[in-house]
Amino acid sequence: MNKDGKIIKIVSNLYTVLVEGDLYDCRARGKFRKDAVTPLVGDFVVIDTENAYILEIKKRKNELARPMIANVDAALVLTSVKEPDLSLNLLDKELAAISHEGIEPIIVLSKMDLLNSKELAKIKKLIKYYKKIGFDVITNRQRFKLRRLIKGKTVVLTGQTGAGKSTLLNKLDKSLDLKTSPISTALGRGVHTTRHVELFEVVGAFIADTPGFSALDLNFPREELKHVYPEFREVSCKFQNCEHDGEKDCGVKTAYETGKILPSRYENYIKFRGEMK
Repeated sequence: MNKDGKIIKIVSNLYTVLVEGDLYDCRARGKFRKDAVTPLVGDFVVIDTENAYILEIKKRKNELARPMIANVDAALVLTSVKEPDLSLNLLDKELAAISHEGIEPIIVLSKMDLLNSKELAKIKKLIKYYKKIGFDVITNRQRFKLRRLIKGKTVVLTGQTGAGKSTLLNKLDKSLDLKTSPISTALGRGVHTTRHVELFEVVGAFIADTPGFSALDLNFPREELKHVYPEFREVSCKFQNCEHDGEKDCGVKTAYETGKILPSRYENYIKFRGEMK
């Protein structure tokens, strides 16, 4: 019998599909390989329940290359402020990649309790700025607000290794009991604990716990990068097709030089453009 379902886990070539509350471990038809189509966690599919085969992958509304997941509504960008230290470069790159796919980014800051008063004051200024340009910013301890933001959505949980992604999921749903590891003192960063992408039903949402990473590629044309910087849209630039990359009298560059745009945001924009094709 053919039924509609959703891929919630992939391990090697075995796809776990949720169908009306039941789980089926399926293989993919050879035609997908021939057509160069790879089933992803989050895909809506049609399966043959008797023979345990995926017959059809329905059209995706979006997909991410890293982590490899499809049909995402929101992304929790879990960002450690200390141990490992805050990386604004990685944060801005994640926000750009996620926003470009039409996914709602939600910044979740962890390890705020490790900050001294001077460090906390700096972080509060950053939080104020990111909120001002339109991003939701919360801490990993604001779990009631987090539940409200993600209810009914398919959510990817991503961020730097060691930021506490699996720990956050365990706190949202203690029955998950996901494996966690401490920070490596030798490397100064987290130890990978998640080995595959998997969707969990948590507090009325589907949340993907994903392998941690410290690098992320922006896989779209660099002329589109400026469109995922909301603060750029608030600045008047006299050049219609300005790339905001050193042009004389550019409104965005002027806003950066006068402090209206957070310096790290503009500087990361220039770095990203240099890295992109």
